[in-house]
Amino acid sequence: MTTEIEQRFPRTCQVIASGISRGLHSGVQVFASQNFTPVADFAVGDNAPGRPLTADTRMLWLSAGKPITATAVMKFVERGQLELQQPVVELIPEFTGPGTERITIWNLLTHTAGLKPIVTGFPDHKWEQIIAKIAAAGLKRDQTPGSEVGYDPGRTWFLLGEILQRIDGRPIAQIIREEILEPVEMLSSWLALPSDVYDAEPELVGLTYTSKDGKLNPNRSGSREYAIVPSPGSSMRGPIRELGWFYEMLLRNGETRRGEQLLKPETVREMTRRQRENLFDVSFQHTVDFGLGLIVNSNRYGAETVPYGFGRYASEDSFGHGGSQSSIGFADPERQLVVAAVANGMPGDDLHNQRFRDLNSAIYEDLGLA
Repeated sequence: MTTEIEQRFPRTCQVIASGISRGLHSGVQVFASQNFTPVADFAVGDNAPGRPLTADTRMLWLSAGKPITATAVMKFVERGQLELQQPVVELIPEFTGPGTERITIWNLLTHTAGLKPIVTGFPDHKWEQIIAKIAAAGLKRDQTPGSEVGYDPGRTWFLLGEILQRIDGRPIAQIIREEILEPVEMLSSWLALPSDVYDAEPELVGLTYTSKDGKLNPNRSGSREYAIVPSPGSSMRGPIRELGWFYEMLLRNGETRRGEQLLKPETVREMTRRQRENLFDVSFQHTVDFGLGLIVNSNRYGAETVPYGFGRYASEDSFGHGGSQSSIGFADPERQLVVAAVANGMPGDDLHNQRFRDLNSAIYEDLGLA
């Protein structure tokens, strides 16, 4: 940890160092910008023993990448190729499991579809197998869309990816790359790493560890067979600064750093407003508000208990998304602040939520925004 970073972000560095000493992670990437000016872009710790984690390491963001897929969906809505209230079965005719005829694109984006829990088989099963399995499973027993809300980590996002592929003809990873990542200049980020990129720069692939009882054990997410397979809700990876650039685009009302209008301002407002409000989420076991593919600050339901929140000081209209036990990206419109961070250790939801609640809060404190 450099003296300059420690001096500028003493509380943030303390939280990171505490996590390293407790075996919660071996390294963390942090990016923050205020008024579209970077104020933090650093990495602390190791990617692997004897290999430092750098700000350029391509880290796995897991579900923190969901808003990127949601943005691609909303671009298709803007073009008139999709409608939010359009039934999914119109786009995927084999989506005929019990109760599926009433599920809409809006239900998928707001986690109100009520799909039956199944194991998708990612990354070992082929895409077509995963889609067929989800399409046949249907809803939970005695459920109708919206009767029970529950965060869906993967199934709805495979459906959204399949819908985009069928409308467009390109593979989902290519759609995400060309429609979102390249215009936002996220050129070191991919939904699925091209095999030649993985082979050419394996040292830039971020490793992820499962933390248990203070010990870190690497999982398979950094392997070639995992990294080159797309999952629209969980496989985005890149330097965390590039996730920050994505939130800067949303904070600019859809305008990229190059001045191009990626999304209309009214589309950004729809995505980031409370579409689903004051509803208990059976997956999170907590009340959480959602926009379209984004979480809207839910501190009103318990700042010290809300899962995957944005810290104690985030303003009411902050929006973003976390990744399972590992990452966060969000924008705070009132402060014109963007924060993105990822830790390479997955210690379980409770320890992670406490760790990142402290981390996000520390960033506000170090920037004088608490």
